[in-house]
Amino acid sequence: MSGAARRAFIGVDVGTTYARAGIFDAHGTLLATARHPITTWHEAGGIFEQSSSDIWNACALAVRTAMKTAALPPSAVNGIGFDATCSLVALDPAGQPLTISRSGDPSHNVIVWMDHRATAEARHITETGDDVLRYVGGIISPEMQSPKLLWLKRHLPATYEAAGHFFDLADYLSFRATGSTARSMCTVTCKWTYLAHERRWSDAYFERIGLGALTADGYRKIGREIVEPGTALGRGLTSSAAADFGLMTGTPVGASLIDAHAGGIGTVGSADPSGEPATAIDRLAYIMGTSACIMATTAQAQFVPGVWGPYFSAMVPGLWLIEGGQSAAGAGIDHLVRSHPAYPEAAAAARAANLDILDFLERRLAARCGSPGDAALLARDIHVLPEFLGNRSPHADPDVRAIIAGLDLDNDIESLERLFVAGLCGLAYGLAEVVDAMGAQGVRCGMMVISGGASRSPLVRQIIADTTGLTVALPATAEPVLLGASMLGAVAGAAHPSIPHAMRAMSRLGPSTSPTAPGLARYHAAKRQAYQLLRQLDRQGRAVMAGFAADNLGG
Repeated sequence: MSGAARRAFIGVDVGTTYARAGIFDAHGTLLATARHPITTWHEAGGIFEQSSSDIWNACALAVRTAMKTAALPPSAVNGIGFDATCSLVALDPAGQPLTISRSGDPSHNVIVWMDHRATAEARHITETGDDVLRYVGGIISPEMQSPKLLWLKRHLPATYEAAGHFFDLADYLSFRATGSTARSMCTVTCKWTYLAHERRWSDAYFERIGLGALTADGYRKIGREIVEPGTALGRGLTSSAAADFGLMTGTPVGASLIDAHAGGIGTVGSADPSGEPATAIDRLAYIMGTSACIMATTAQAQFVPGVWGPYFSAMVPGLWLIEGGQSAAGAGIDHLVRSHPAYPEAAAAARAANLDILDFLERRLAARCGSPGDAALLARDIHVLPEFLGNRSPHADPDVRAIIAGLDLDNDIESLERLFVAGLCGLAYGLAEVVDAMGAQGVRCGMMVISGGASRSPLVRQIIADTTGLTVALPATAEPVLLGASMLGAVAGAAHPSIPHAMRAMSRLGPSTSPTAPGLARYHAAKRQAYQLLRQLDRQGRAVMAGFAADNLGG
């Protein structure tokens, strides 16, 4: 095998429940993958906490296992890149874990992205009306980092004052790998209100929201040096990190990405099956996981109410990113299915068939209905607003919660199938609301490239195509998020001169799904009306109970 053929690049992806590693060659061919679980502590009140040390150890185990599977020597790895959820990591000045938990446990030093403890702080920040908020759709989310920092200042002031570093999780991983405190333009622009198009933080914003102390030392705690994704950091892997991963000291490390954004660069620049290159502007990326992100790239800044961005160079260098999202996607469907009385019976049957429960249900539906489009008709009389963790966009309403209408007393697996399909429809209708909001502001939405666990489902893809009217394409690789992370390593290791070059060289489109008969489009349009009525009911119900609380409970 030639030297060029032996070059490999590792992508490390830290999701909500697993750390995963993927090894690719310079053409984007997947050589091996591995994963290791991550511990999450969950408490009532929307509290989700993790440990940065546990996450790092999971990354190391995943990389070592993938390397063993690929049977590659450490010298074959010419670059590594990290992506992660947009969780907040607190460290002391020496780089050691600092508690973010009321328990005081220093191992609990990560506020997970889905943690909503900072909802009140997010409201306070939104009420300031600062101009920075234009770049987050006008309303800041409790999933972003400045509300979480304000929560720490208010509720754990000892941690806030003692902190030497606050990192987005992806930047923590590159810091742990290289010792570099440089932050990625992706993380700080999308989650920390850095104004990438002006290359600056806003002093006025932090003063106005009550975090002015961050400005006093030139933003040392949250990022003085901001670099584009894929920038080679430090001197590559430190000897300590290399020993943890079983790689060579000095292996190039590229500045990181948020996990969904890694999926974006792993898909939106993919050449079509004929080899024709594409421009990212023509593609909408939909990355499905525990949550889901809907991302469009534009040549000019375009503002969409309730949708995050526009963010300059936060994903594809030189282009603006607009980012919608659903706080509960895979997590919502899993919860919905587990809540049904037939779940234990279906789960046992799935185990006996050596299938995941959702694969099991989909296979039954395929046998029953023939086509994926027709399976959607089973949900005619049951409607789901699957907002288990609030609405990220376009309504930017963290207080909305799920509603199910049309339940009966049936408790068999067929009833579970109907609920499962209704949940998938609800997710598709939430996605369609984001697509419509983007389109209303002139954002071009052509083909949708879908990735993540649920993307491999023909039923999911058909429902989305019939709901949005868009052609839905799969990437050729089974691991587009890991591929995107590996591109960071390929750029840092000089295998490709830039992220756009890596996108064109390493990614390809796979099969596509087109909308089916007009009748199904009309069916989904009718169900979307029911979906919108559920959203209206939720708002009215909350208003009624807020009025009661104000009149009888003192607010």
